[in-house]
Amino acid sequence: MNVETQIHLNKFKPRHYQLPILKAFDSGKYKKFIDIESRRGGKDYKWWWLMIRQACCEPGLYLYSLPTFSQARSVIWEGKTNEGLSFIDMIPKECITKIRHDSMTIYFTSGAILRLVGSDSYNTSIIGSNPRFIVFSEYARCDENAYKLAALPILRANGGIVALISTPRGKNHLYELYQIAKHNPDQWYTELLTIEDMGHISVEEVKREIASGEISEDLALQEYWCSFEMGQEGSYYAKYIDKMRLNGRIGLVPWEPYHKVFTAWDLGIKDLNVIIAYQCIGEIVRIINYYEMSDKGMDHYARVINNWAEELGYVFGKHFGPHDLHQRESARGLTKREMYKELGVNFTEPIYIEVEDGIELVRRSFGKLWIDEKNCGKLIKALENYREEFDIKRKVYKG
Repeated sequence: MNVETQIHLNKFKPRHYQLPILKAFDSGKYKKFIDIESRRGGKDYKWWWLMIRQACCEPGLYLYSLPTFSQARSVIWEGKTNEGLSFIDMIPKECITKIRHDSMTIYFTSGAILRLVGSDSYNTSIIGSNPRFIVFSEYARCDENAYKLAALPILRANGGIVALISTPRGKNHLYELYQIAKHNPDQWYTELLTIEDMGHISVEEVKREIASGEISEDLALQEYWCSFEMGQEGSYYAKYIDKMRLNGRIGLVPWEPYHKVFTAWDLGIKDLNVIIAYQCIGEIVRIINYYEMSDKGMDHYARVINNWAEELGYVFGKHFGPHDLHQRESARGLTKREMYKELGVNFTEPIYIEVEDGIELVRRSFGKLWIDEKNCGKLIKALENYREEFDIKRKVYKG
């Protein structure tokens, strides 16, 4: 590149704690990055700059993903840095040929296309494309399948780059992948920086916020000290799951062939359809199997039940479904319950329970639950991470 065509990407000023990962990126040694940092540390600012720097020089598709499309718009497309600089304005104008605000897409003179997407729509935004560089921002809140099912096969084939950046949110998919990445330093560059490592915010300031009640200690440990152990504030069931682990009630839970198997369902089509299989033996409830899937018809889930009966030998008792079994679904005017009955799954009469009452019933049930860890790993993780939504502005849980 000669002097006349040089491009100056000088609107990003790296902070001292950002230098190691920038050097690792420029070394070309790594294709996979996990970047876990304290809140307000400038993660998006840094990775957005790295992405546009690449896009200014190299053709290809670049995707910057947040948990949802609307978050991508508010955080990046309409967002500004702490210094008031627009993320879009960080791109030199001479590098841009066109901007489409409706699809949040930027076209570069290099032939690159940079697009903002939501991980919740990975079936249309990632699958079928061929990105050379993807950033998943707030990965702990993203749909993990956006990386595992959609992005990973593409990047494995084309040798592209992926960065998973986030603060923790309990021991969810970010935590699991971070543990794998730490033990594979030849494939992954990992970094975890707390408020004390970074020094970007006064520790004393955060401690004052905790003391005044503006923020809880649990939330501060998660957001500023990057604790995976904490971060369970607002979780309905996490402490009950922890107690079950301590008492050895999560592990190998055998199926008893002389007792009937019951199922509990949460019906969904675009959302997950969930089936839990359990046995009641005396006062003990043994959760022995779990199945989840989306985008499938009723016949698929009926086959799951039939396969459990044929292959595992389950003899079923009652099947319990949610109150919306009474919704009419077919042109014949049949309800979901009636349609499932035709497929061989005869649901008991559903009972409507308020969400709050249901949560309390589950809490009271944990003392007699045993859960098979191998068959029900996804269920355990879902229970641990089922929580109230936190209102950042009011600094309270919404309920």
